[in-house]
Amino acid sequence: MSMRRVILSICMAVISTGVVNGAGSKTVTIYEPGGVDVAHAGRADGEGFIDSLMSRLSLEEKIGQLNLPVGGDVVSGTARSTGIDSLILAGRIGGFFNVKGVEAISRFQRLAVERGPHGIPLLVGADVVHGYATVFPIPLALSCSWDSVEVARMARISAIEATADGVNWNYSPMVDICRDPRWGRIAESSGEDPWLGSVLAKAYVQGYQGDGIRSDSSLMACVKHFALYGAAEGGRDYNGVDMSRERMDNYYLPPYRAAVDAGVGSVMTSFNLINGQHATACDWLIDGILRKDWNFDGFVVTDYGSIDEMSSMGVANENEAAALALRAGTDMDMVTGRFLADLKGAVDGGLVSMAMIDQACRRVLEAKQRLGLFDNPYKYCNTERPSRELYTPEHRAVARDIAAKTFVLLKNDNNLLPLKPKGCIALIGPLADAGNNMAGCWSGYCRPERHKSLLTAFREAVGNDARIVYAQGSNIFYDEAMQADCDWGRRIPRVDDRKAHAEALRVAAEADVIVMALGESCEMSGESSSRADITIPDTQRDLLKELAATGKPIVLLLFTGRPLILDWEAENIQSIMNVWFGGSEAADAIADVVFGDKSPCGRLTVTFPRSVGQIPLYYNHLPSSHPDFDSSRFNPYRSNYIDVANDPLYPFGFGLGYTTFGYSTPTLSSDVLTPGGKLKLSVDVTNTGMRDGTEIVQMYINDPVARIARPVKELKAFRKVDIPAGKTATVEFDITPDMLKYYDSEHHYGYDPGEFKIMVGSNSENLQTLTLILKD
Repeated sequence: MSMRRVILSICMAVISTGVVNGAGSKTVTIYEPGGVDVAHAGRADGEGFIDSLMSRLSLEEKIGQLNLPVGGDVVSGTARSTGIDSLILAGRIGGFFNVKGVEAISRFQRLAVERGPHGIPLLVGADVVHGYATVFPIPLALSCSWDSVEVARMARISAIEATADGVNWNYSPMVDICRDPRWGRIAESSGEDPWLGSVLAKAYVQGYQGDGIRSDSSLMACVKHFALYGAAEGGRDYNGVDMSRERMDNYYLPPYRAAVDAGVGSVMTSFNLINGQHATACDWLIDGILRKDWNFDGFVVTDYGSIDEMSSMGVANENEAAALALRAGTDMDMVTGRFLADLKGAVDGGLVSMAMIDQACRRVLEAKQRLGLFDNPYKYCNTERPSRELYTPEHRAVARDIAAKTFVLLKNDNNLLPLKPKGCIALIGPLADAGNNMAGCWSGYCRPERHKSLLTAFREAVGNDARIVYAQGSNIFYDEAMQADCDWGRRIPRVDDRKAHAEALRVAAEADVIVMALGESCEMSGESSSRADITIPDTQRDLLKELAATGKPIVLLLFTGRPLILDWEAENIQSIMNVWFGGSEAADAIADVVFGDKSPCGRLTVTFPRSVGQIPLYYNHLPSSHPDFDSSRFNPYRSNYIDVANDPLYPFGFGLGYTTFGYSTPTLSSDVLTPGGKLKLSVDVTNTGMRDGTEIVQMYINDPVARIARPVKELKAFRKVDIPAGKTATVEFDITPDMLKYYDSEHHYGYDPGEFKIMVGSNSENLQTLTLILKD
């Protein structure tokens, strides 16, 4: 064994046993002569450590810290990077992503620490969007729980599992506000509302990073996509955005700001153009709003291949794109290698300064320092953790419980749900026996073959009390090529649709009630999954109509990553429950709710339109010059449509349960609010049904006259309240002047004295209104 290996072996033992020297700092002398000795450079968490380390790096090595290549274990883009080993040995890498498993990750980390030029540990990234080995509901579904505590719990479990498998950096949360359900990545969002989106953004960050981002289960979060990615024109992924600053400030930027205020460690730029500039090279956005206005002190990484795309979008020559991105404040290049290839020349040519390189390198190194990687570069490389901490019974129980809280009951005529486990129940649909389809998009670290299908869960739930009969019934689409485009994993087997429909009718004839499992395959939403027609796919909808014609009661369980157009279904199907993609434990969670062990309590965080022609349709819209006060008919010279009502099929905040609630007339503690003061709104909510239930009481405000026009209503608070059958709960909200503030056309943040409308109720349309006066 070489002298270098002997020294390394001794030092690894020091790290693993936690031996400290007399000064109380860990002795980690792990570098050969000429390398950076962190014991001599000062404490790894000391102020002088990064200065000392950077003084030893060459320009090329500093640029190397800004390079983020991809592994090949998990698909999240089109590029494939090879040669990570050689990049490590040459000091040309700051981190990597999409490498799966602690053993593989540990090999790279040891190579960097033990054989890299300066022993600098690596960031290890992954898209842990809604779980790791244990998969939780997709983020859009999670938002429908209206429960920041549960979102934080999901994020904490995700962090425990991901870090157990070697990951230390997570490309989540995605906080893009989206008002267009055609966009596939609405599945990864928290919906259309900036206030609720901000609450949940904080919960994600706090759950991932934990307390102080220093433990071995702390997962550095990366909020994305900065900015405005969810406003892609036409709902088509990667499309440009043209938006006023007022709209940005008031509706789209708040969730990013909330994540920054929560201490998020990193920010990812978006793919899109913003008012003609690429987000990755947008200096007023990154260096201006993010760093100067919001005081963000972490680092900024591009999205997958963004720098290479700048030339094709007409905003940079190929050899200038890297310099433009760095000058705007972008610190790390994901995948393209453009920083490696072009930044040294950009320094030599005066396009960027050495100070810019130093600043970007410092930010990346400081992130590693905050994670504690310089104290212990192998803190995420414990090969014993996966067997103890991945996909545990405890984690799965939490995932099952949370999933049940995300389902939204949209219709339930004659209290068809919950079903009694008796008689014969027909379970029909291409998603009924597809356990590998339950997890949804961005679930590349799980083992879908372990996930139960709905058919299995239903049979286990009813036991011998009922008979479950099954038929696949149809394909996802009639067209095989269309199905292949949205079922990349070939999860749903192809059948002859005519024969499958006939089989479904034969099976249904035996049943007392029909449960349909229809909707989207899991790859029909997510990245690169925009849809122009957002109805239930053709053959499935035809099957549903054929079964409805039998006259038997039907429960429609709708799997989807977006709002769908359900105009026919809402008129003709007795019970509809949106179950989204509920994760690895979705099947059992659905059975829990369908058979009444749990009650549905989800509420929509996105508007369901009646027609695709209404899109974009969202509750917090601006007033019209010719408002339509009667949506039951067409009214000439009013802001409406000839052929469809203005109002949505299902509004923001809507959701039913297995009981009903009544609201008293709300009251205010005073009708005058003073600067620095506070009012209290109170309303009694009574469970008027026969079952215990959960109500989400929502409070909205409206500023009728302001410096710029304000939305007809804006969510400002909610309370999630468990109320036993027959009981009443008094629900209270504090109202402060801060709730009434907004950004005006001069980017000033404040409020206008005068009259405000305060609304409270069960959703954005079913509201009672009070008035208060805000004094100067």
